[in-house]
Amino acid sequence: MTTPPSGSPERLRADLVAELRRAGWIRSPAVEAAFVKVPRERFAPEASAEAAYAADDVVVTKRGPDGRATSSISAPWLQADMLEAARLRPGAKVLEVGSGGCNAALIAEIVGPDGLVVTVDIDPFVTERASRFLADTGYGRVRVVLGDAEHAAGRHAPSGGFDAVIVTVGVWDVPWGHLLAPDGRMVVPLRFSTISRSFTFVREGDHFAGLDPTVCGFVPCQGAGRLPDQEPVLAGGAVRLTLEQGPALDAARLDQALDGDRTELWTGVTVGHGRPFDTMHLSIAADDERFGMFWQDPGRDCGLVQPAMRWYCPALIVPDSFAYLTIRETHGPHDAERRWEFGACGLGREGAGLARQLHDHVLTWDRDRRHRPDPVFTLHPADAAVPAPADGRVFRKRHTQLVMAWP
Repeated sequence: MTTPPSGSPERLRADLVAELRRAGWIRSPAVEAAFVKVPRERFAPEASAEAAYAADDVVVTKRGPDGRATSSISAPWLQADMLEAARLRPGAKVLEVGSGGCNAALIAEIVGPDGLVVTVDIDPFVTERASRFLADTGYGRVRVVLGDAEHAAGRHAPSGGFDAVIVTVGVWDVPWGHLLAPDGRMVVPLRFSTISRSFTFVREGDHFAGLDPTVCGFVPCQGAGRLPDQEPVLAGGAVRLTLEQGPALDAARLDQALDGDRTELWTGVTVGHGRPFDTMHLSIAADDERFGMFWQDPGRDCGLVQPAMRWYCPALIVPDSFAYLTIRETHGPHDAERRWEFGACGLGREGAGLARQLHDHVLTWDRDRRHRPDPVFTLHPADAAVPAPADGRVFRKRHTQLVMAWP
């Protein structure tokens, strides 16, 4: 057998499959065969073949007037992980929310000619491309639907429901549970209190269990399910805050706060270099409805802030003030590895108080939740009588309620 030349799509595809298999994102022969077969470079003509086959990279295919992505091809590792979670089989009937073509082709390859793949998107630019690319690559049997998936998907549901629903945009709610077959699975990147996790939802009696939440980021959905975020942009675009609902934020006063006095409090809580601390986000969101996110544009450092993370950095936000998580390298006499200490930086009229509260939330996480099992998630109908967990929070939405509870 001839080895494909270095740099060719065939070689890049083979290398990607090997990498995803080694990393554990590809775990089944069916998903591996789909990644071997689907020419993902054909779905991203605006990108190089190297970019299309980069395991950790997203390919942006459309941007809005503000420059932010409105459509993209997800990173291969995340596509593989979601397909594995869906547990697709030959002949399965699958709904995809959010089109682009490449993921629908992977699904079609797994379910085969006896399966059904319906992919829905609200943007005609996206559906036209998806239809054209799918036809050109031999997957014309995929049913591409232009419409708002919150309403349009139901018109294409097969008798008995879909065996799987795979959502490839960031959503705030899950209105598709009634379209799912009794033993079906929904794989959904769900937003709650500005946190994003990809859940696998499986039915448990009158609700769904949310399994294996994975940290992720997706292009936000449009239409009826649009994310209810407030997003003031500060420092000429270098800084952005995100708060889900809550009182109206005053962008001008928040912008002024960046140039004012600041309060820094250090917690003594540390983390090893490169070690995850994403349960801190969940812990703070469980205890404080002012929880939001702080973002710094990596290409526009305003010199006024030092966030712990440039993306998805925890913050407490009120109309004219905020506090964000900061970090500094620390060296103890017995440290065998680089370690970082968490702190809180508060700005604005209420900045000092917010910094103290964020500081205390970090201590609570470290003392009470950091070393416990991760929280358990369940999804319930919006009208269900769901008691508040003893340790956790209920996130109420239009169609559903997401319950997060520490065991």
